[in-house]
Amino acid sequence: MAKIGELVRFLNSVGGGRVTKIKDNLAYVEDEDGFETPVLLRECVVVGQAPEPVKTSHTAVPAQVTKAAQPQQVVAASEPVEEEFEETPGGERLNIVLAYEPTDLKHLSVSGFDTYLVNDSNYYLYFCYMTRSAESTQWTPRYAGVVEPNIQVFIGELSKEELPQFDRIAVQYIAFKRNKDFALKSPASIEVPVDNTKFAKLHCFRDNVYFDIPVLAFELVTNDSPMRATVVDASRLEDALKAKKAVDKPRRKVIKKQSKAKMQGDTIVVDLHIGELVDSIRGLSNGDMLNLQIDEFSRVMDENIKKKGQKIVFIHGKGEGVLRNAIMKELTHRYKGHDVQDASFREYGYGATQVTIR
Repeated sequence: MAKIGELVRFLNSVGGGRVTKIKDNLAYVEDEDGFETPVLLRECVVVGQAPEPVKTSHTAVPAQVTKAAQPQQVVAASEPVEEEFEETPGGERLNIVLAYEPTDLKHLSVSGFDTYLVNDSNYYLYFCYMTRSAESTQWTPRYAGVVEPNIQVFIGELSKEELPQFDRIAVQYIAFKRNKDFALKSPASIEVPVDNTKFAKLHCFRDNVYFDIPVLAFELVTNDSPMRATVVDASRLEDALKAKKAVDKPRRKVIKKQSKAKMQGDTIVVDLHIGELVDSIRGLSNGDMLNLQIDEFSRVMDENIKKKGQKIVFIHGKGEGVLRNAIMKELTHRYKGHDVQDASFREYGYGATQVTIR
């Protein structure tokens, strides 16, 4: 087992350095750039002993000089020259995924979760990962360090006991390359709300191209575009729902278009954007438009309610989240019992919900 001061290499990823601290089964490893990375002790392989500091009676060398000299000592002792990473054709765009892999997929009620970061790009990432509860305004840091290009790296464990306080995640990153010219990427800070009940639902863990078993994954960055959290205005949602219930209010005659429901394979796809439902929105209030969208949603659900296993994707868009929340309320009360999940981002983009009839 590694000890403070020893030189280590990472077992399941590229990198290594000198152990500076050991706490709670984590070794804090400082690389040649001076970045400190927390790694599980069992993931560290001892490759040598760091040189003992030279004892002297003179005044200590300033910190910045000592730090610059230290990586040269480590390389001379046992570290090879920094590895040149093979770049991939599509790696010039950032694709970053944060995923939670259950330690026991068949017993989610007692399982813990291993956290992985996938850096599918030709860039290094200086990366910080944090979490907090809904009640707190303070973030708990869970990982910070440099992640190599085109790699999947283990960044921590999430225990079952921590889940009730696991309501939001935040990540910050800076992308760069070493020893070569590169296209500049904007640094980003991404905050994402988490429905922690999904960690107990088997259908929320899905196959992923980066993993051998189903995982709960968050696509933080897709083709250079960071994920954006949807913010719901509760007051506007309440006004819209009240407008829907006001059946005694006179309604303007609306010329409806032919239904946009269509089949894609074995899945029914319904576009609920108001422009797809009516020829003109002139004279329609927000409440009127929401009524039309919910009417179309209900019509499609009623037509397929007896077709067990039928998948229906409702495209509602991101917007303010008013339509999505109205749909979720209908699925919770009027059409309860069916499987509901976010539809595939790759196929339908942000703002689509999939319902499977049960």
